[in-house]
Order: sequence, then structure tokens, then C-alpha cells
Amino acid sequence: MFIGEYQHNIDEKGRIAIPVKFRERLKKGAVITKGLDDCLFLYTDEEWQKLADKLAVLPISKSNTRAFARLMLAGAMDVSIDKQGRIIIPEYLRTYAGLTKNLVVAGLFNRLEIWDETKWEEYKKGTEKSSGDIAEALESL
Repeated sequence: MFIGEYQHNIDEKGRIAIPVKFRERLKKGAVITKGLDDCLFLYTDEEWQKLADKLAVLPISKSNTRAFARLMLAGAMDVSIDKQGRIIIPEYLRTYAGLTKNLVVAGLFNRLEIWDETKWEEYKKGTEKSSGDIAEALESL
């Protein structure tokens, strides 16, 4: 399970270090893709296959289904961890997420999210202010 929040930097080649505690799970392969809320999603190959299988059975006759599948699948790229525990984030994904020098890698159970640090802080503040309303809306869970 991926949990926690970690600050990292991205270098001029687009490389970021993956937190040590997550590297073993990603060694067998990983996929990075466009996420929601201006971040990137990083999945293990196993979790990525589960998501892709779910997307494959959704009806292509619905425009929202097609749009979401395109966002997730067409924007995806296989990545591998180098000897220093880094991955390379392709330029188009760095641009999509507005990544600058300082990043946050956030663990969210079955995926990692990669955020520009400023965007992450703004997102967190907004979510934390609305936490009571969010909890109430999710009451049925």
C-alpha cells in the first residue's frame, strides 16, 4: 500500500527519486499517466492492468467514457526505476502537471500522485477547509 507525503526535486532531465519505501513495489514495472486535479498518477504494472481492464469494458458509446479513457491511456508511459531509484517523467507529462523544481509524491493506497509542490499545498488547503462538507457528502460509504 502506498501512503504518506514526500518532498522531492526534479532535475533538468526530468528525473525524480521515488521514496525508498516504494521502490521495491515499482521495480517490476510502472506506468505514469495524466492524473486528475493537475497531478500525475504512477501505478505499478499490476495496478495499471486492473485499471486498464476496467476501462476496456466501459461503453465507448458514452462521451465521458471515451474522454476518460483517452486521458488515462493515451497519456500513459511505461517507466522504470534506475540504479539511483529515479524515474524519468516525460516532458509532455511535466507540462500537463505544471511541474517545477519542487515536487510532492503522495501515496494513495494503490497509486502514487506526483504534484508540483505549490499546487499540492493549494489543493490541500482547500480540501482541509472543506473536510467537514466532504465527509458529510461521503456519509453513505
